[in-house]
Formats: sequence, C-alpha cells, structure tokens
Amino acid sequence: MKIEIVVYNIESALRAQEGGADRIELCDNPGEGGTTPSYGTIELVRQNVSMDVYVMIRPRGGDFCYSSYEFHSMKRDISQCQKLSVDGVVFGILNPDGTIDKKRCKELISQARPLKVTCHRAFDMTRDPFEALEDCIEAGFDRILTAGQRAVAADGADLIAELIIKANGRISIMPGSGVNEHTVEDIVSKSHANEIHFSAVAFKTSPMIYKNSTIAGMGSEEGTEFKLRTVDPERVKKMRALATSVSAQK
Repeated sequence: MKIEIVVYNIESALRAQEGGADRIELCDNPGEGGTTPSYGTIELVRQNVSMDVYVMIRPRGGDFCYSSYEFHSMKRDISQCQKLSVDGVVFGILNPDGTIDKKRCKELISQARPLKVTCHRAFDMTRDPFEALEDCIEAGFDRILTAGQRAVAADGADLIAELIIKANGRISIMPGSGVNEHTVEDIVSKSHANEIHFSAVAFKTSPMIYKNSTIAGMGSEEGTEFKLRTVDPERVKKMRALATSVSAQK
C-alpha cells in the first residue's frame, strides 16, 4: 500500500516524512483545492525530504479550462520543477465540453518526462469517467487521483472499483478526498486500490503573542490567521496501518 500525503507547507512535508509517507503532493492554497507552490518552497522541501515529491501544476483556482497564457505558465512551472529535481508533477486540463484536453495534456506530459505525472481531480469534473479514463491513458498519465466523481471518495468507492477493473493495470487509480481514519478501510475494501491519498491534517496555534482582535484572518473571515496547518505524523502511521490491514485481506 502506497501512502501519498497532500501538504501545503514545508513543515507539513517534514511531518509527513516523519509519519512514514511514501510520497507527498506539494501544493499551495488549500482553500482553492491546491495551486502551484513557490519555487522556494519546492526547493526547500526537495532538499529536506527523501521521499518522492510531486508538485501541483495549477496556475489558479476555479475550473480546469485554461487560457493559452495559463497553459504556457504551466509549461514554465514544469520546467522549473525539473530543475529542482522533483519526482513528479500533478495536473489536469479539460475542454469546455467536459472531456480531457488530450492534446495539451500530452504536450505537458511529453515535456515533463522523465518525471511521473498524475491527473488530479479535474478527472472528477469530466462528463464520463470511463471516457476520461481512456483519454488519460492515451495522453500518457501514470496515475489518476479521484473521488469517484463525488465530493468524497467514500461516496465514490464503487465507481473507483469499476475504474480500477477497467484500467486493468494500464494506469494507477488512487482514491482521495475525505479519506480519514473512519473511511479508509471501507474505501480500500470496496475499491481494492493499492495507493491512497489523504491529508492527515492537524492545526497548531501560532506563536504570535500580539493578536489584532479586529481581524479574523488576512483576506478571510474564517479566523485562520493564528491557526497554522500542518500534518500529524501519528495519523499518517495509523492510516497506513488501517489501509494495509484491509489491503492484506484482499
């Protein structure tokens, strides 16, 4: 069982490694579902962890139908990731009709090699998951991250199982979204997945002593200004044990 942790900062990457993760997906902006992190963050993470580092290539939040400017930005980001010696990149591009943009995905995949390439949950926004599966295989993706076209993988586990059967080893299917200690066993049992993606998120209090009580959060009303996101290594270990236990029973 392979364990991938999505992380949004340097400390989270270090904690994921402490918990024994096999791989991280390094992103920025959790509130938007993940965008491309800064090159400084990528470089520092790469220098300080020995596990595989996959980097999100997503120029903005919102949909996955990108302008020519955004597409070229993605190409530049991939070039920088290659220079920083990461192991893989994660992206997805859709056409307006809800199909995978095979032409532009192929171009990015060709450029990214020899890095591994994952199609992220843009897959879950496609009009037909089995059509999208074949398109991802044709484009050359190594892996698909999916919640089975639902908000959380627990609700989409039956479709994930169908996708894994249909893929027949041609591409890896990795469940993700809403995967936690309460859902992981059911997801792995139903889907028969060999890898799993989750956050193992934890929060710690900011070391700030002075706090401006009139501001809930910089640019938000969520009160997160003094609440710092990280990863709980013990949750990573527990999740691996749960997923591996179920996987061994298959």
